[in-house]
Parts: sequence; C-alpha cells; structure tokens
Amino acid sequence: MGKNELIKLVEDSVAVKEFPKFKAGDTITVTYKIKEGSKERLQKFQGVVLQRVGHGPTATFTVRKISGNIGVERIFPIASPFLEEIVVNKVGVVRRARIFYFRNLRGKKARIKEKRM
Repeated sequence: MGKNELIKLVEDSVAVKEFPKFKAGDTITVTYKIKEGSKERLQKFQGVVLQRVGHGPTATFTVRKISGNIGVERIFPIASPFLEEIVVNKVGVVRRARIFYFRNLRGKKARIKEKRM
C-alpha cells in the first residue's frame, strides 16, 4: 500500500461537514462542543482567521481573538467531530494567506478592511 493510497483511505473514512467558505482575514464565529465529565455544552469562539493550512479532511484553520486584553489563538481541525457550525460574520480584505503580522497590532491598527459587496 503506497503513501497516496493510505492518504486516500484516511480521507474517505473521515466525514467532513459542509461549512461556508472563508479565508484569512475573515471574522468568523466557531461553535464547538465541549465535554465536561458526562455533560456536553456548546461554546462560541469569535475571532479573525489567521491562516488555513492543508486541504480536505486534514485541513486546519487558526482563529485569533482578544480576550481581556490578551490575545488568544485556537487551531481547529476542519474534520473535527466537535465542530458544530461556522458562521462568517465579516469578509476581510487582506493581501496574504497567513496574516501573522496581525499578532503585533493593537487597537485601531488591528482593524481589517471589510469587503464591500
């Protein structure tokens, strides 16, 4: 069994939910399931997408938000069974696929221009 056949097998076995298209610079709200003991609850994480990595079921995306004056980043696998829904709040205009420079910006400089429809 070759490497490509193995990758194909894994991709076919993982079910990926359909989510809206988004890219770096977009502001999204990710609703995901948290298990605490025997209980489950939904939590929302709203922030700016810094990057998308990979394709297919192995893809991930990084979301950054400011919580209590501290930057918080979270990496979500797109095929995670804990992802409930993704809502695109704003479509941003940025010129690169990975906006790591955004980490160093504070206040008004940390605004991303919104795409006009």
